[in-house]
Amino acid sequence: MILEVVYLLPAAMWTGSMTYSLAVVQPRSLRFFGDSDQLEEFLTVLAHGNRWRVLAMAATLIASATAIVVVCPWSGARVVYGIALVLDVAATAVFAHVSWRHWPARVFALPEERPGFRRRLLMSARAIWLLVGTGFVLTLLASVGRR
Repeated sequence: MILEVVYLLPAAMWTGSMTYSLAVVQPRSLRFFGDSDQLEEFLTVLAHGNRWRVLAMAATLIASATAIVVVCPWSGARVVYGIALVLDVAATAVFAHVSWRHWPARVFALPEERPGFRRRLLMSARAIWLLVGTGFVLTLLASVGRR
């Protein structure tokens, strides 16, 4: 079903990008820059413009999962994609919080407040990764297992 591909591609992209960020970018950035103004500037430049890309992926996931739940004749897929839909909405809510509440506060944080902001961002990033990744794995298994 084409809707499954429409769902699985952005789910794989979001899961993969979060994995790369958590496993490579964040630890290496901290190691390279240390706890400095340069690290904050680098992370701000790196994040700039990504909000709308992530929201587009999230909207695609939510819309395609909803469509599958509504039109798919196989009840197993409806259940799995329904679970994924809930996980994706939760991940999007975490992302919205980070994007519109956490990040603006972090930009104006004092240097001594930055480690706390980094810890909270890391927890949020792990939550998004877990939510989207779980939805991706469940839907991939359901889609492949059905064939």
